[in-house]
Amino acid sequence: MKKRIGIFPSVITALLTLILVIPVWIAVTGSFSAQWELEENLAPVFSNTQEMAAWSVLPAAPTLRSLVRVLLDSPGYFVMFWNSVKIALCILVGQLLLDVPAAWALARFPISGKKQIMSLYIILMLMPFQVLMFPQYLILQSWNLLDTIWAVILPSVFSTFPVFLLYRFFKAIPEELLEAARLDGAGELRIFFQIGVPIGIPGIASMCILSFLDAWNMIEQPMTYIKTKSLWPLSLFLPEIGMEEIGVGFAAALMMLVPALLLFMDCKEYLEQGIAMSGGKE
Repeated sequence: MKKRIGIFPSVITALLTLILVIPVWIAVTGSFSAQWELEENLAPVFSNTQEMAAWSVLPAAPTLRSLVRVLLDSPGYFVMFWNSVKIALCILVGQLLLDVPAAWALARFPISGKKQIMSLYIILMLMPFQVLMFPQYLILQSWNLLDTIWAVILPSVFSTFPVFLLYRFFKAIPEELLEAARLDGAGELRIFFQIGVPIGIPGIASMCILSFLDAWNMIEQPMTYIKTKSLWPLSLFLPEIGMEEIGVGFAAALMMLVPALLLFMDCKEYLEQGIAMSGGKE
């Protein structure tokens, strides 16, 4: 009986893993499939018929043509790629400069109304973009920032999630350690840079990973605030692709997946530590 109970979670985990892997496998195999094969397999999807779409485990006629078209023959792809890089890097730099010190101040300084501030942060963090879209639009319009990449960068820089995540990390630092540093003559700024930041590296790294993934994949914000296509990020490249270029769409999706996947695989330990610590007790 115990063996059966032990097997059941493994089976559930395997099924859930398979469900998550299937879309990635479709993107990978679709990138190497010929256009005629993709049109044949996905024709029911685009023709709105009652037939079921088909998909092969491996491409019938593997080809690199779609990847070559994306990487060599699509200048618009590279423009959007570098737009995504600029947006993601600016957001990360802004959050490092503003959100990390803000989280340290909330965690270590005796600020009145701290619990109310954190409650407000949680409420703002849980609000979907649709709720904040119109107020942000009015503010960006009054600052003449609409139709610029700053319309996407600035709201993300002041996001509440990085502060919430790092607050838990900094709060877990023993007060005795900080008191010992103060007795040795260290000022608050020195304590922050020589104790807070080194100890909080896992949390800062996990914040950077999550912020990068969010900035890299954002669609609604640039679609709402940016109208000039030359300023669009890579996430808006895919909706512009139709059935006649479905192979290019799969190749672009694969290329968009690669940076995020490499970052996750390289830094997943920091991400796990950050998520675990953010769920700890205050």
